Amino acid sequence: MTFILNNKNAETENKTIRFPLELINRIEDELQNNNVTFSRFVIQACEYALENMQKKDNTKKNTE
Repeated sequence: MTFILNNKNAETENKTIRFPLELINRIEDELQNNNVTFSRFVIQACEYALENMQKKDNTKKNTE
């Protein structure tokens, strides 16, 4: 599955998390020309990770 940036909005809640400065800089560099906020990127990255983890877990369950 390819990671594609989009601007969809949903109901949100504030959470405070800490990022390494190097990671913040890398993300912000990538987002400069993509019209996507840092928060939206983090949300999409988490969704992508969860979707791929679930697929991996389902594969393991089916082979046991």
